[in-house]
Amino acid sequence: MTSLPHLDDPVAIARALLLCPSVTPAEGGAIDLVAEIAAALGFAVDRPVFVEDGTPDIENLFARRGAGGPHFVFAGHTDVVPPGDVARWRHDPFAGTIEDGVLFGRGAVDMKGGIAAFLAALGRLAARGVELPGSVSLLITGDEEGPSINGTVKLLKWADERGHRFDAAIVGEPTNPEAIGDAIKVGRRGSLSGTVTVTGRQGHVAYPHLADNPIPKIMRLANALVASPLDVGNDRFQPSNLELVSLDVGNPSWNIIPREARARFNIRFNDAWSRETLDEELRRRLREAARNDVDWTLDLESPSSDSFLTRDDALIGTLSDAVEAVVGRRPGLSTNGGTSDARFVKDYCPVVEFGLVGQTMHQVDERVPVADLETLTRVYVAFLERWFGSAAR
Repeated sequence: MTSLPHLDDPVAIARALLLCPSVTPAEGGAIDLVAEIAAALGFAVDRPVFVEDGTPDIENLFARRGAGGPHFVFAGHTDVVPPGDVARWRHDPFAGTIEDGVLFGRGAVDMKGGIAAFLAALGRLAARGVELPGSVSLLITGDEEGPSINGTVKLLKWADERGHRFDAAIVGEPTNPEAIGDAIKVGRRGSLSGTVTVTGRQGHVAYPHLADNPIPKIMRLANALVASPLDVGNDRFQPSNLELVSLDVGNPSWNIIPREARARFNIRFNDAWSRETLDEELRRRLREAARNDVDWTLDLESPSSDSFLTRDDALIGTLSDAVEAVVGRRPGLSTNGGTSDARFVKDYCPVVEFGLVGQTMHQVDERVPVADLETLTRVYVAFLERWFGSAAR
């Protein structure tokens, strides 16, 4: 870039990031911009690229300022989902247009706006001459919206192998449902996907006695999977849910009974379950429904992600105090929603999620009020001052 946005201005930084068409797996200039801003703020910047057969190469960023502890890390991603039909957008999704106090663009809330707010928070502390007594790191990937293979999970391992040890982390995902300060995500349900396949015998529809139609049988098995709730939830998590996402036979003909039928599903599960116990329960339900007259198989996808719950009172309490100081109310603690890269970070340090309001993420006309960017920046400033003050004691 020929010039950097003002380092303490979250709106200017967010607009600059939105100009970068970083649709997964393209870097699009977004990692470049974060690297330039981080270097201007005194961070040592590394740009590891991770590769794996069958997946796109992904550029990542790890930047650290400071050498000692305590060590705080902010994690996020610059990649975004495709904009879809650009003609349906009110403004170009990669133009960073502001209209009536609202910033439009793909990634405005998920999650370039969150990254911009954190960078601006660091810029404001630097402008005031505040020296945090420890280390701050940025852990930014370009593979969160994609397969998540060459991103955060490998970046964390890369950092660990080089001796970086973290004491706490925030993932800046858009986790507030209605307004900044509604909620801090302190955990996530796990995710497990699978496919049930029923094998029959192909034949002519006019001679069904010579065939074995798998479709009624897959319907029976699919119904068995969803007939009873997996659980009713608990004081930490909402109930687990199994959702059928497709029923497929791949049959273009009107006069052929197909040989195979498949049901695909995804489960979002709480801490009452693990991959192993879910596997057992699914097979029990399928066996009972099959009644010895269905030839079926169950294949579970890898990797899956387990549920987790952060119990670090210092991290949660400090962020809650910061939110309350800025917005005047104490946030709730939530484990709702899908998965995020926090599922990887939790293996290295306590982690919570706190960012913008997520109502328009992945939608046409994704957008964020500029006032929200300012509010989130102030929360991050208040958090950093409090966390380093208490952690250093």
